[in-house]
Amino acid sequence: MEALEIRRQLIQVEDIVHEFGPPPPVPLRRGAIAAVLRNPYAGRFEPDILPMMEALNPIGLVMARDLLAALGVPAGAIEGYGKGALVGEAGELEHGALWHVPGGYAMRELLGSRTSRNAYLAGQDNAVKGEPGNALAIVPSTKKVAGPGATLDIPLTHINASYVRSHFDAFEMRVPGAPAADELVVILVMSTGPRVHARVGGLQAADISRWDGLR
Repeated sequence: MEALEIRRQLIQVEDIVHEFGPPPPVPLRRGAIAAVLRNPYAGRFEPDILPMMEALNPIGLVMARDLLAALGVPAGAIEGYGKGALVGEAGELEHGALWHVPGGYAMRELLGSRTSRNAYLAGQDNAVKGEPGNALAIVPSTKKVAGPGATLDIPLTHINASYVRSHFDAFEMRVPGAPAADELVVILVMSTGPRVHARVGGLQAADISRWDGLR
């Protein structure tokens, strides 16, 4: 398959500095990047869609790097991630599913360096001892077929353990005017920490021990 045509790219970054109660010591920073692509399968049924997955791989890597740069923090500061896709009305839900592997592995490749994580944690009281690596958890995802201007709530979880409740979150993303019927919007999301004032119990990030991506 020929390279996919990127029509637009949108980056959104926010700092959450207050949610009732006392302000957090450090604002929570979250951000998303969306790329609007021409969907080569729009308007027809294509039995073999896997070539498009391969074509999405380099796009995922570029998007992950661009988002991290926009957030303005080192890779080791990222604690949560997620991904999603909006499919234009001439496409099908399965076209959005093609983003699962390219989007997920792009962020896990970028954030998975043990060196970058340990460098960030060096000297901090909440450093996790015996950490084998980073970005071990599966990247949560959502997708839907929708018209121009549709919003998508992208789920976020902790990058190393899906059971860490404090990092269960969602990021609402919308690209004005997209997706058109023949377009696909692919989205990546990253965050620097848990929800502000998270306090519903469960596994804490500092208590991750199995390093299996779950607990």
